[in-house]
Amino acid sequence: MFKKILIANRGEIACRVVRTARRMGIATVAVYSDADAAALHVEMADEAVHLGPPPAAQSYLLADRIIAACKATGAEAVHPGYGFLSERASFVETLDAAGIAFIGPPASAIAAMGDKIESKKLAKAAGVNVVPGFVGEIADTDHAARIAGEIGYPVMMKASAGGGGKGMRLAFSEADVREGFDAVRREALASFGDDRVFIEKFVEQPRHIEIQLLGDRHGTILYLNERDCSIQRRHQKVVEEAPSPFVTPEMRRAMGEQAVALARNVGYFSAGTVEFIAGADRSFYFLEMNTRLQVEHPVTECITGLDLVEQMIRVAAGERLALSQGDIGINGHAIETRFYAEDPYRGFLPSIGRLTRYLPPTEEGGVRVDSGVVEGSEISMFYDPMIAKLITHAPTRLQAADAQVAALDRYVVRGISHNADFLSALMQHPRFRAGEAVTTAFIAEEYPDGFKGHPATADVRARLVAAAAVVNAILADRAQMIDGQLNGHGAAWGTDWVVELDGERTPVTVVDHGGLWDVAVGGAQLRVRGQWRPGEPLFEAEIDDVAMAIQLDRLGVGWRMTHGGAQHAMRVLSPRAAELAGHMIAKVAPDLSRFLLCPMPGLVVSIAVAEGDRVEAGQALATVEAMKMENILRAEKAGTVARLHAKAGDSLAVDAVILEFAA
Repeated sequence: MFKKILIANRGEIACRVVRTARRMGIATVAVYSDADAAALHVEMADEAVHLGPPPAAQSYLLADRIIAACKATGAEAVHPGYGFLSERASFVETLDAAGIAFIGPPASAIAAMGDKIESKKLAKAAGVNVVPGFVGEIADTDHAARIAGEIGYPVMMKASAGGGGKGMRLAFSEADVREGFDAVRREALASFGDDRVFIEKFVEQPRHIEIQLLGDRHGTILYLNERDCSIQRRHQKVVEEAPSPFVTPEMRRAMGEQAVALARNVGYFSAGTVEFIAGADRSFYFLEMNTRLQVEHPVTECITGLDLVEQMIRVAAGERLALSQGDIGINGHAIETRFYAEDPYRGFLPSIGRLTRYLPPTEEGGVRVDSGVVEGSEISMFYDPMIAKLITHAPTRLQAADAQVAALDRYVVRGISHNADFLSALMQHPRFRAGEAVTTAFIAEEYPDGFKGHPATADVRARLVAAAAVVNAILADRAQMIDGQLNGHGAAWGTDWVVELDGERTPVTVVDHGGLWDVAVGGAQLRVRGQWRPGEPLFEAEIDDVAMAIQLDRLGVGWRMTHGGAQHAMRVLSPRAAELAGHMIAKVAPDLSRFLLCPMPGLVVSIAVAEGDRVEAGQALATVEAMKMENILRAEKAGTVARLHAKAGDSLAVDAVILEFAA
């Protein structure tokens, strides 16, 4: 067994590998860029080596510096994590030449499966079902349009060397192909250094099902059941679960056996994943093989009881798998949600900045948090926006989903925007909970006008009102205890208040019994038991025997209450103040419709219009790149461009003015 390994990655996956290596008694070496000098993975590892500037091309993607770090520290092997150098065959060959072990598959298998065009040919030769499409190289946009027409719309344009949802566009018409093909090539070149694109038929009502494989150097290859990764946004996975509620035992066996046949055909060992797209009739087709550990591997670990990182290390050291296919079972159900630095209330725009508060939920009762950050960590524009992965494991699928909702309520992150509310809403959505009706189009179909928060039931609203009344009662009690008040003029409050929740006012009466409050809300009597203290971001209590966790943030004289996938504006007024508030004139928001504002911090790739141009609603105005993704900004209505405030190459802050329309 290795005595020391180097982890050629960053963030949560680097921390994940450190934890397993430490348990196995193996020393670890971290590598880092300037942006990650104070990162958690650097702190956790036994040693750390600096690589270079923040851009990955100048640090994490430099194989020679990784190898130099191995030689300087005496690391015998490299675990690549996912992304970066994890699927680069040339890196594995260079390691082999230097006498350093690679904790992953052989270079030949990576090369065979790393090219989506060649991998489809190999899959077909191995007897694996493949999607109809064009598997040769595409010369230009005209060629792409001709191919798409021959296949039949809709089609998917994909970067040949792609992954992670980057370099992909769905086209329903020739116009879509002509608009998107060049963007796919640019994203492919920027992300993978390879601008080749292929086109294939898009399977409608598709589900994304993948088979986890594990093999050793002695010819044993096992499939560890499947994961359902159908909940996606812009081809980026958001929710993953195992097992799939859609897959039957017969389908699981057929997919597993095809995946093993493909792996055996390319001499595969270590952990890997074969991804399939499944139709409503349970037909399935090969998409690609990921020759690395997947982001979503924890759900497989939960239901099988295996540590995949440990197994990868043991296989790389030459050990045989101590398992057979018959040993692989399914224990309960696991769900993983990806906790992203993005704002679901603003079209999921990326968010960067410092984590001024970071309090993950307690890891107990089947809750697991794989994170690479701590309070004070920086979410950088240079890397993926994922903050953490939240995994829940329970006997049933609905229990795992409910555990997600409870854990997300208790996941406190401040300083940047994040998607916790959206993840909670997904877990509560009737279609998701039904299971079988979930496809890769789920988010687009269920949230066509964007995300506004999960609607609260009448019971939940009543409990939120009661919680607001108790928070106010605790603060009022503290105000009455302030020293130095004038006799007869001190703060004195009664039991009657008016709670304003999202603009709706409800009279309440609050009676304190010392840590236990009786709150009269709209004729109903609710009992609240809790221990909240001013300054704490989380109000946890039992309200009529229902356990609730509510996040609290000050908003002027009121609060923002976050619970159950939604944010609620709340303030508590005395009856007289509520009466007077009814006469206040509402503040009118400034009119910003004449400006195109940059919706996220990013780099201007291009400006598609000039001063004086007449534009129509929906017309592309500018392209901004943020967190390795290009975002096309379009006109909301017809107008004339009066002035350009930015140009290609400019680095803009959020809400910076890009251009101005004529009044």
